[in-house]
Amino acid sequence: MASATLLASPTTAPLPSPSLQQGKRRDAVYVAAVPLRAAKGPAQMLMSAAYSLGLRDLQHFMVIIKRDPSRPQAFVFDFQPQDPENIFTAVAALSGWKIPGVILRRTLKKIPISRCWFVGFSINDGVDAANKFNELWSTDLIIGKHDCRHYTNGNICL
Repeated sequence: MASATLLASPTTAPLPSPSLQQGKRRDAVYVAAVPLRAAKGPAQMLMSAAYSLGLRDLQHFMVIIKRDPSRPQAFVFDFQPQDPENIFTAVAALSGWKIPGVILRRTLKKIPISRCWFVGFSINDGVDAANKFNELWSTDLIIGKHDCRHYTNGNICL
C-alpha cells in the first residue's frame, strides 16, 4: 500500500520554516489522518462493524499545506464521497462500487498535533500545485482503488 510509506514516521515534526529556492515559494506539506465519519444509526453501525471486523482501514487521509510559518492558518485538500454520512454511500463504498466523490479545499486555524505528519516542502507554490492537481483528478471514488489515500499520495508528489 502506497500510503504506508508516506506514514512511516509516527512522530509529529515541529513546524518547519519554508525557505526560498531560486526565488520560489516553498510551502510545508503535511499528511493527516482522521477516523471516517458516519451518521448515527445504520450507517454508523455498518462502519463500526466493518472497523471491528478489520474489513477496511477506516481512516480518511488529507493533504495540509502551510504557507506562512508566522501565521497558524493552513490549507486542507481532500477527496471524499459527496454524501459521506449516507447509508447507501457506506454500503456502496464498502462493496467496492464506484460512487460520486468531491474534492474539498478549506482552511484550518492550525496544524493538528496528532495523526499529522510533515512530508516535506513543495517544489513550487504548494497551493497552486494542489489546485492544478485537483483539475485533473477524476471524482469517481472507488474505495481501495481511487480514494483519499490515492488522492493524498498523488497530490503530495507535485
